[in-house]
Amino acid sequence: MNEGGIQPASTARPVASVAQSRDGGAAAALGLAASAQATPPQRRHVLGPNIARTITRAPPPPREQPLYRPLRIYTSDPSASRLEGAITTVNVPYERLAPGPEGRLFRVDSHDPSTGEDYVRADLDAPYALLGRGYEPAPSDVRFHQQMVYAVCSNVYAAFRVALGREPTWGFERAQDANRLWLQPHAFRGMNAHYDKVQGSLRFGYDRAPDLKGAIRMLPGEYVFSCLSHDVIAHEATHAILDGMRSNFSIPSGPDVAAFHEAIADLVAIFQRLGYRELVRGAICRARGALDQASSLAELARQLGYAIGRHGPLRDAIDADPPLRYDEQLEPHALGAVLVAAVFEAFLVVYRRKAARYLRLATGGTGVLPAGEIPPDLADILADKISELASQFQVLVIRAIDYCPPVDIRLGEYLRALITADHDLVPDDPWCYREALIDAFLRREILPRGVHNLSESALLWNPPRMQHPPLAMLSFGELRFDGDPGCPACDKELRRQADVLGDYVTRPDVAHEFGLLPQGAPGFAPGSIDLPAVTSIRTARRVGPDGQIVFDLVAEVVQACRSRTADGVTVQTYGGCTVILAPDGAFRYVISKSPLGAERLERRMAYLASAGGQHYWKIEDGQYRLRGTFFNLLHDAAAVSSHQ
Repeated sequence: MNEGGIQPASTARPVASVAQSRDGGAAAALGLAASAQATPPQRRHVLGPNIARTITRAPPPPREQPLYRPLRIYTSDPSASRLEGAITTVNVPYERLAPGPEGRLFRVDSHDPSTGEDYVRADLDAPYALLGRGYEPAPSDVRFHQQMVYAVCSNVYAAFRVALGREPTWGFERAQDANRLWLQPHAFRGMNAHYDKVQGSLRFGYDRAPDLKGAIRMLPGEYVFSCLSHDVIAHEATHAILDGMRSNFSIPSGPDVAAFHEAIADLVAIFQRLGYRELVRGAICRARGALDQASSLAELARQLGYAIGRHGPLRDAIDADPPLRYDEQLEPHALGAVLVAAVFEAFLVVYRRKAARYLRLATGGTGVLPAGEIPPDLADILADKISELASQFQVLVIRAIDYCPPVDIRLGEYLRALITADHDLVPDDPWCYREALIDAFLRREILPRGVHNLSESALLWNPPRMQHPPLAMLSFGELRFDGDPGCPACDKELRRQADVLGDYVTRPDVAHEFGLLPQGAPGFAPGSIDLPAVTSIRTARRVGPDGQIVFDLVAEVVQACRSRTADGVTVQTYGGCTVILAPDGAFRYVISKSPLGAERLERRMAYLASAGGQHYWKIEDGQYRLRGTFFNLLHDAAAVSSHQ
């Protein structure tokens, strides 16, 4: 504690990076070459609906503007004890806010549809809010509810921005106010929350709690607000950002797709919370340095879990021994939990390796702590190392999404993405992060297809099989930016880039390497193969632990194809590729998945016939159609599984 008893604000590493990266003025006027804009006489590709979507760059701040806005939040939920670090002050990247709050990326909606009320809006630029680090944490103050969702979502977005090296874009369908995600702290009555892709909002529910017989500090009939759960907010914000990164991951084409969405959302939430040093320090003191014994740090949404009758947290990142193994018949949240446990186990292994030397120093070389409390200096060091390592794992978890195939993701493919993404930036891996990940995935039988062994070299994505010339018009010397490589100059420039890539990857002599089929491919009826769509193309700037900077161009190309089953029902399969280009336009990786891949159609049909597939898909008018929007269906599946 500093003088006056005020706890210093916690500044997450991504937030520090965002706040201290001051962009220059606006870019020079664009002059795009006419040859780059020319439309080929016969188009072999189309552009996805969100290809030109951008987030408006913040204007250069005046010199006197502060870096951060300190705001108080719950680190878990209102049921936790202040003595355990339940409340902390976080630094959020500073911006001028309208009441709501409303900023560049988020607009908080104060309306409550269930009561018809429009609550008073939080004014975080009011003098008393600025002086008091926002509003006092209190379940009874709706202004704090609004502050809580704004602060946590802002920091989650900052984590993605730093990990990806660019401004993440949204993937929702709403055209009005398209730059901002709407946050609805009191959207409905019910113990749940979800991302609404159609309306472009995070919708948080609330309801009265049952009588829990003193299990946690909560009165019978007390209102429980999902918008006051740090983990729920971070989880739903991740769904929204991931949807903007990989739009086809909201099509449940296989058993792993929904599980992947859930797992990434849980992992980001856990590692975000482990960045709050005071929370971590209290837990690690109680566990006497053993992170795997600090159960509160691995729990997700404790209060909400009790409120819906689970008698414990909604989920836990530490699983039993022996662990639950991969089984595609598992419900998506349970299958996602297998992936979460694998990554968290790797995190624990690396932590033990890094903490061992400090324990030896503190114990005269034995590594065995004596009875009693651990020394304060040791607690400080271990808390710092946990928060630092959590930030590193969060960055890796997010960055690896850029290395995933664009359709029908499988959990084993994510292991390859993790290994490749980490190897790209840290080739030597002195602490064996990648070895820990491989071992944890192997213990849970999350295994990739098409590899002969689980060595690092075998798991790395391979360079392209064919020799492709660099795409000079996509070299960084030809790209146009809005003052920063992470900000494209305009929608016209993004379309130019997408057309250059689309023209090349759909050439008949190379299309097969990019997982694409030509029109009239054998086995497909006329008109059953869509033109490939370039769904995204974005720059990436990544900074390694030694200060090295890596620039890439990351793009997705997706193609839909339709086949008929023996019963005459039309089923759609997906193919395409993730392309990663070097700064000179050379192809570094082509991560492709063809509709004609081995057993792709058979696996698709098996999934559609399963209980999990039938939750999402139905036969209507002779073809398989989604029963509703993916995230609503995922929300419904969560509600069912939570009461089983």
